[in-house]
Amino acid sequence: MKTAIFAGTFDPPTYGHMNIIERAKNIFEELHVVVALNKGKNCMFTSDERLDMLQQLTKQWSNVKVSIWDKLIVDYAKKCDAKILVRGVRNISDFSYEFDLALMNRGLAVDIETVFIPTDPKYFILSSSSIKELALFGGDISTMVPPLVLEQVSKRLQL
Repeated sequence: MKTAIFAGTFDPPTYGHMNIIERAKNIFEELHVVVALNKGKNCMFTSDERLDMLQQLTKQWSNVKVSIWDKLIVDYAKKCDAKILVRGVRNISDFSYEFDLALMNRGLAVDIETVFIPTDPKYFILSSSSIKELALFGGDISTMVPPLVLEQVSKRLQL
């Protein structure tokens, strides 16, 4: 199969994100991991910091490219001639949100399909928001994020 896109805020990147990336890169010839800029979210890390973390976390895979995008993801897909958007889902709430998003994207670009990949069960409870909140209260997030991300979160929160 061809080029696919896995977009998200990735604030911060989690083992759940990495699980989807690892699995998707084995399915598609090329996987673009896109740090999507969402002006409605209050992020812990800048887009450049998230880009850097993801580039470091994926550098061993030659078919994974990481970039930043601040427009509609279907426009990014058109730009790189990708026909597939990959979305990770953890639970029914995620699926409901992602399904609505897939329908909207389909309305914007009928030639781009959305593929849902359920996260490995051991990552069902991981969300970047809950990880940030746990870290803010001094909780241990070492089993939820890669060591590089743990280091960056600890620096940011001065733990």
